[in-house]
Amino acid sequence: MTRTVTAKSDPLLGFRHGLADSASLMLGYFPIAVSFGLLAAANGLDALQALLVSAVVYAGASQFALVSLLATAASPLSVVGAVAAMNLRHLFYGPALLPRLPQNGPRLPRPLIAFGLTDEVFALASARLGPDKGEIWLLGVQAGAYGAWLAGTICGAVLAGFGGARWAQVQAALSFVLPALFLALLLPLLRRDAVLPPLAAAGLALLAAQYLPAHLALLVAMVAGATVAALQPQGGDHGV
Repeated sequence: MTRTVTAKSDPLLGFRHGLADSASLMLGYFPIAVSFGLLAAANGLDALQALLVSAVVYAGASQFALVSLLATAASPLSVVGAVAAMNLRHLFYGPALLPRLPQNGPRLPRPLIAFGLTDEVFALASARLGPDKGEIWLLGVQAGAYGAWLAGTICGAVLAGFGGARWAQVQAALSFVLPALFLALLLPLLRRDAVLPPLAAAGLALLAAQYLPAHLALLVAMVAGATVAALQPQGGDHGV
């Protein structure tokens, strides 16, 4: 009698499924990481230093801010404070996903799962987590995204040594990729009865950005969007 192999019975299969599902993230992360590698090299970091920043910080926009602040000889306290403020939103990702993780599958160390919860991984997991996609699947998604980010970083840092300033235009052209990817991942989560919170957050972010630093404007918008969502009456499933 042949036993059917599923992601639930074979953790390695679940990891491979997660890795395959991360393909869209890898396509988005790689060019942005190349852009970061180019920026890091332009600001005096060598390829190993740029790779270490991506490996340890792994926080997208915060890495760009970190390198720019270091280039201006900002104080360590201001650098740490700015990067921490930009990443405060990640505190909400774990609690939001935890109830949706299947309780009957393999359990992974929480710090390991938390480390890989970037904005785009969170959006993808929110859309696809279910009984057949647990922590091992999520680890596969995170591994694909993380690997693409590291690979793009080292490629960008190495490319910067061949041509110097000519890559500045390439770096600028790549800046739209990650926001476009994040928006594409969020669209399947939107329903007619769930449009008001993101619209409120987006509108307030645009307004606050005129008067506040970008990371503070983002925090204000997130709080506003979450407040609007909490105040909305909880109706039934109205469909898409």
